[in-house]
Amino acid sequence: MQKDLGHYRKSYEKSALIEDAISENPMELFQKWFYEVEASEGIDEPNAMTISTIGVDGFPKNRVVLLKKYTYEGFIFYTNYNSEKGKAIASNPNVSISFFWPNLERQIIIKGKAEKIAENLSDGYFESRPNGSKLGAVVSDQSSVIASREVLEEKLTALEKEYSGKEIKRPDWWGGYIVKPVSMEFWQGRPNRLHDRIRYSLEDVDWKVERLAP
Repeated sequence: MQKDLGHYRKSYEKSALIEDAISENPMELFQKWFYEVEASEGIDEPNAMTISTIGVDGFPKNRVVLLKKYTYEGFIFYTNYNSEKGKAIASNPNVSISFFWPNLERQIIIKGKAEKIAENLSDGYFESRPNGSKLGAVVSDQSSVIASREVLEEKLTALEKEYSGKEIKRPDWWGGYIVKPVSMEFWQGRPNRLHDRIRYSLEDVDWKVERLAP
């Protein structure tokens, strides 16, 4: 099997990223870009991000998760702590997350350390989820091998009956992580492949700003 993709070409001309127009804190630039993506058309889930971990088998792995909150401190998402990504984070908390917004010809690449958030914060988010999503978290032994989809559906049906009219509490093996950034690179597509790349690097409590060659 072979397919040549060398003819796939696009000229990036929608915007620019200039040092005079950015803030000293990368989270403020992230918020500005996120608002602009939300206001634009063509992105169904602007909070979709790729998280990369180093697995216990030594291989890197990427997967898309949903960002649920961001603050000056970092980026929060939720998952099963016993999942493949949860075990990877427990073994090596150094992760990378990235956002790609093709409609604005932008991406952001973030390096940071992941750590569990406080249990009460995970409880609060879990309580805000629809019951179906709550039961889905309880049903799935995420990343484990199962015999068939019917196994999941049968287990879900049984739990729907068990929890009918009852409160569904957060399992202690499910909750949130916060990725605290140490580096954030903002990429803006430009013509002739001379893209803008601005990197913020954390030095003690201050951010160092540098332009990278495309």
